[in-house]
Amino acid sequence: MKITWLGHSAFRVDLRQSHILIDPFLTGNPKFTGSLDEASAGITHVVLTHGHDDHIGDTVEIVRKTGAQVVANFEICMFLSGQGAENINPGNTGGVIPCGDFSVALTPALHSSGAVVDGRSIYLGNPNGVVLLPEDGPRVYHFGDTAIFGDMELIRELYKPEIGLVPVGDRFTMDGPTAALAARRYFDFSHVIPMHYGTFPIIDQTPESFVLAMQGGRAKVHVPAIGEALQF
Repeated sequence: MKITWLGHSAFRVDLRQSHILIDPFLTGNPKFTGSLDEASAGITHVVLTHGHDDHIGDTVEIVRKTGAQVVANFEICMFLSGQGAENINPGNTGGVIPCGDFSVALTPALHSSGAVVDGRSIYLGNPNGVVLLPEDGPRVYHFGDTAIFGDMELIRELYKPEIGLVPVGDRFTMDGPTAALAARRYFDFSHVIPMHYGTFPIIDQTPESFVLAMQGGRAKVHVPAIGEALQF
């Protein structure tokens, strides 16, 4: 498995057969300097945690070009279908969605979810975290945007994720020390990657407080550069 951080909460996950983008906010992301076409080359699935524009991002353009399947909650799938996403695979919190050589579990997240269209707010279902469950490879939990909550322990018990992609930027998500508390108290990760920081001036600019609070734990903390790929 190869995991590439593309900035903010966007990741590319390459499995043996499937190639997945999670929350592909690339165009308009001031820290992403790569090519959208290169980042999405060969993509088979786009997995979305919730409906905010810094997470849906370039989904419609990507799936129109690649034919990739959108995997998300029902409301997001219907919303994007109306914008030209022809290949959708909807689910909802607590369910597991088959996607070929992997499945996606939609977990709870404490946040909000919606879009603004022509000045009107549109409800796009409850926010989620997602657990990628590959047939061959480690299980990956992308927390989405969330606060800490005690039922994270059930996510560990049910899905046993080995890699955590953890928001640490504060204001809209957990801050670094709280994210470290969540990762260490509720999970048994082998590897963690901080995300959702440094994109905008209003959120924390570095993951340093998270990295510091993770010291002495079992999990190895990776802080990749944007566009850097990690092999697991």
